[in-house]
Amino acid sequence: MEMRERILSVYRGDHPDKIPFMLDLSHWFYHRNRMSWDLSRSYDKPEKELIDYHKRMGVGFYMPNLASFYDTLYPSDIKITVRKNFDGSEIRWRISTPSGQIERIRVWEESNYAWGIPEWGVKDREGLMILAEALSHRKYCSDWKKYDEWNSYVGDAGLVYLSVGYSGMGQLLNYWMGIEGAFYAICDWPETLREVVDRINQNNLELIDLLVQSPAEVIIMGDNFSSDIQPPAFFEEWSKSYYAEAIRRLHAAGKYVAVHIDGRLKGSLKMFAEIGADCADAVTPRPTGDLSPVECREDAGPEMILSGGVPPCLWLQGVDDEAFRKAVTDWLELAKTNPRLIANAGDQVPPHALESRIIMMRKIVEEYA
Repeated sequence: MEMRERILSVYRGDHPDKIPFMLDLSHWFYHRNRMSWDLSRSYDKPEKELIDYHKRMGVGFYMPNLASFYDTLYPSDIKITVRKNFDGSEIRWRISTPSGQIERIRVWEESNYAWGIPEWGVKDREGLMILAEALSHRKYCSDWKKYDEWNSYVGDAGLVYLSVGYSGMGQLLNYWMGIEGAFYAICDWPETLREVVDRINQNNLELIDLLVQSPAEVIIMGDNFSSDIQPPAFFEEWSKSYYAEAIRRLHAAGKYVAVHIDGRLKGSLKMFAEIGADCADAVTPRPTGDLSPVECREDAGPEMILSGGVPPCLWLQGVDDEAFRKAVTDWLELAKTNPRLIANAGDQVPPHALESRIIMMRKIVEEYA
């Protein structure tokens, strides 16, 4: 089997000839090659250098992080502007509606090769309503040519996932308010927050109705879930109905659904297994996460695919090779009792990771299989 067929075999519930091995190397690859990571635009064309590296290293490709395979349109009275400063180290996204405007900022942090958030763009009830006014009026369209180009270039070397983006609560937690701001808003303006989240999620379902027509086999969703931020009771109140309906519509169209869970795991795996998600992506066991590989399977149940396995800290120089090897083999051991497994990293392979660890993981997977 080629890598693409192995991944699809796991999704179909079959037994591949080998455990699929894929990594999101984008952040690591940009850092290693000192490439720009520009959040102000999407990558319409395949990232050939990145994909070629995956192929050369024998690593399955699946996550086109900076690509967008559909267009988002707004009414004429809603203006979305994206502006960078003179040296490209700051990006400002501004939303202007008849009711006012809000703006969020990201600042480049060279030390960790990532975009930090110096302050949040929504701080009051009026800002929340401006956000809802804009995001509830989005329209979506695509002819899928961009996806076909990516999929064609990756070929049998992987499976191109198609990302939905954040839910209503995910927009608040990750883009506009932050964890503290969103939780204060729940206490201070619960009715307003409920209206905002529901309006955004209802609009998101219009995107889901577009994605059911896409050529993608796997749709990936998620709010960078972590059970210390969105535990099951919180998820039940604020996001479960949206995710359950989205998964239902995608399944009805024959799509598979992966959910990105890259933080604390206890409770998160089970809550998505219960609403029918096919795969938990970016699963990060101990020592970074809070569950062992065996506990991950127990929490997820027998049907959900576990994709992940190696925590970020174990990729770095100074960590003993045997500790890395043990993490990989402990993860692969799960396949002895359940083939619904993908060998992957716990989220992205981090900057400063050793290239030798990428080679080592590939060899361990090959030897194990």
